[in-house]
Amino acid sequence: MERELAPRADGSSNVGRRAFIGTAAAVAATAATLTPSDAHAAKNPPVAKNLAASPPPGFSPFNAPGKVVKVSKADSLQANKLYPKPDAAKEMLTKALTELTGKPDLVTAVQQFVHKDDIVVVKVNGIAQSQMATGKELVLPFVEAMIEGGIKPENITLLEQYAGFFNATRITAQNVPAGVKIASHANGNATMDERHIPGTGTKTKFVRWLTEATAAINFALIKDHSICGYTGALKNMTHGCTINPHDFHVHHASPQIALLYAQDVIKSRVRLCIADGFKVMANGGPLYKRPEFVKPHDAVYVSTDPVAIDTVGWDVVEKYRADFKLKTLTEEGREPAYIKAAADLGLGVHDREKIVLKELTV
Repeated sequence: MERELAPRADGSSNVGRRAFIGTAAAVAATAATLTPSDAHAAKNPPVAKNLAASPPPGFSPFNAPGKVVKVSKADSLQANKLYPKPDAAKEMLTKALTELTGKPDLVTAVQQFVHKDDIVVVKVNGIAQSQMATGKELVLPFVEAMIEGGIKPENITLLEQYAGFFNATRITAQNVPAGVKIASHANGNATMDERHIPGTGTKTKFVRWLTEATAAINFALIKDHSICGYTGALKNMTHGCTINPHDFHVHHASPQIALLYAQDVIKSRVRLCIADGFKVMANGGPLYKRPEFVKPHDAVYVSTDPVAIDTVGWDVVEKYRADFKLKTLTEEGREPAYIKAAADLGLGVHDREKIVLKELTV
């Protein structure tokens, strides 16, 4: 089944002019709070060193802006309703990536995104602890396929912000292929020069596992967020790979998430976004504080477009919120305007009439 995402009749799922104005106001308000020295730096930021990554010579990673593939499988969770069944997760991942790329098997599909000479960082997510983290059942088959496709295990690092978050994924040194590294950065361990992020009045560094990589694979979730409304692919990279993510939360983190993702460090490296949609958190996120708002969804989403996959994910959250008879994120004052801002920065497609969502069942 393939369909285009039409805007909702009431327009509530489109950011539109109001959110654009809100985004502009956020930038203006941020600037208004700057000290004179900060304001001068914001107007005249030092030229940042180019930290864009390039694919290995002769390799062009697969890219399909605006295309999202969703694969569903009924009863995909284990009896505990916390983790996906390993066979189901691999089957769903394989179907999603072969459909996205048109290739016949998982290894060949993965080879469309990463080359044997790449240095790869795989960003996982465990902030909601083991009750709702990117599961090892989904991540490890991808890692194994990269190795089977020719990437050296020692050139693969699985990364999360804190050790506790990483542990929640249940990925360990004992269950990854030999040679693969696991790491957490605790908002530190950055080797790049500090840089100002234009439009935010704030500076940061990205952690070294990202800057030292040539490619990044982004394993995200589909969740409500108490500050920015929705957290998915975009925020997993921005606030999960900087040394001071707390400094980019004001004004509902909009447009900061978009402005951070637009930095060459991130946008030149992320080759693929995979959303673990086995469960959806409709309210109370990003931590696991309101389990009554977490429901099975039995799906995996894949896309090379972080904006498109987050637009789709946002709509999924809104559907579950409606089922719970909750207000929309916009009505609650938490509209994730940064998604539209990211599209405005050329990071992907947000217009639902231009997003093609292909839905499959296995």
